[in-house]
Amino acid sequence: MAPTSSPHQKGRIVIIDDDAEMRSLLEDFLTNQGYHVSPFALAADALQALETGGRLARDKAEGDVDAIISDIKMPQIDGLEFTTRIKNSRPELPIILITAFGSIETAIEAMRRGAFHYVVKPFKLAEMGVHIDRAVEHRKLQRENLVLREEVKRHWAMGDVIGKSPGMRAVFDLISRVSQATANVLITGESGTGKEMIARAIHQSGPRSERPFVAINCTAIPETLLESELFGHAKGSFTGAIQRKRGLFEEADGGTLFLDEIGDMNVSLQSKLLRVIQEKKVRPVGDNTARDIDVRIIAATHKDLKTAIKDGRFREDLYYRLSVIPIVVPPLRHRKEDIPLLAEHFLKKYAATNGARVTGFTKRAMAKLVNLRWEGNVRELENVIERAVVLAAGALIDEQDIPSPDTASAEQFFASGTADFPTLDQLEKRYIALVMEKTGGRKDKAAQILGINRRTLYRKEREYGLVSRDAADEHHEDFPHDDDHPNGDQSTDIEGEYFKD
Repeated sequence: MAPTSSPHQKGRIVIIDDDAEMRSLLEDFLTNQGYHVSPFALAADALQALETGGRLARDKAEGDVDAIISDIKMPQIDGLEFTTRIKNSRPELPIILITAFGSIETAIEAMRRGAFHYVVKPFKLAEMGVHIDRAVEHRKLQRENLVLREEVKRHWAMGDVIGKSPGMRAVFDLISRVSQATANVLITGESGTGKEMIARAIHQSGPRSERPFVAINCTAIPETLLESELFGHAKGSFTGAIQRKRGLFEEADGGTLFLDEIGDMNVSLQSKLLRVIQEKKVRPVGDNTARDIDVRIIAATHKDLKTAIKDGRFREDLYYRLSVIPIVVPPLRHRKEDIPLLAEHFLKKYAATNGARVTGFTKRAMAKLVNLRWEGNVRELENVIERAVVLAAGALIDEQDIPSPDTASAEQFFASGTADFPTLDQLEKRYIALVMEKTGGRKDKAAQILGINRRTLYRKEREYGLVSRDAADEHHEDFPHDDDHPNGDQSTDIEGEYFKD
């Protein structure tokens, strides 16, 4: 049994293997690496220890498990079945499965059941050490992300809305006061400021939180179908109406209906919406019977509705019905105090999602983030941080990882890239070359951005003449199984016999 945990140890690892020699080998190696090890001969015993009330349960200091190593071939409960069971109760725990009977089918099944990695015997202990370090780092990022979310939620958040600037504190105050009421709310603000999140926060903070929250974007549905979507239709009311359909008003009965981009709704439909609000009844298309509804309406728009009223594009009476309580969301450039908080939140989120080792920002990077204009607001900031997390070369995101305002947009890239009307193959070649340049030639990062595995990337580089055939063949030999794993890093290469260090 491994010695008692100390503050200097790197974490706790659970080993499950019915082979006593292998179990002892891994225990000795990981203990020497600074881990506290809990070994088990049977998966059933490990499950019992990890369950609520067990000695390794998450609510006990002793049981702060960071990763699990499990053999696949075991009596009673095998490694695949163990993975399925533990993922149901402890989905956050990374599991590394090992087996002497490796096959593509087994590897795919292991990943499908939620395994973090799959290793084939015989293996080098150094190789296993790398996999364990990665799994523990992944678990650490998960914990940090959870702690950050709780910290943010306690001090500077309401629902999923984050901010500490005076403008956002005023929005939070309004959310608190209007959430208990039934009056309709109109949220205005630029695209990407988080209007739907604010609507959800109002719903979740009020007495309707247990009832449905139904959202619809009025620009995403053709005008001819929007009426049917909102109010429903009777069977046979038009071609294709083969059965009665409940509208979103009925779906949201007792809860909240969020009408996003209400400023784009056509005037004739605005009249019907006004009648529903006034009468609190909805009549499906083609039906003669009106149904009572109890729905709170929260509408949102990035347009100036008062200007639209003057131009005859929006009904004034509907405007006053919707804007009983108006909430104006300030753009991100007017609340710079929120940028570091949001940036750290998105960094933790996407570092955990991508298994990245990025832990923070340099001072120059954060200063650049704060001083950008963010025309796309919070949505643009989130996109930039996600990209920086994926492409960052080190543990900290630096200034050069943040694109400048004059950096070519996707539209500009495709406009310049297609100015001479290239073939699809020529465009693909240009795009691969660009991604390779932006990632500094790091093929794992490039393959992740391109959505292909590394072996496919090597083949395309060779086909397009972006790398010599000899170099591509050499990479092919280095990663013979990459086609089995789309993420490109789930290798099952056998590097040699395992050994004691």
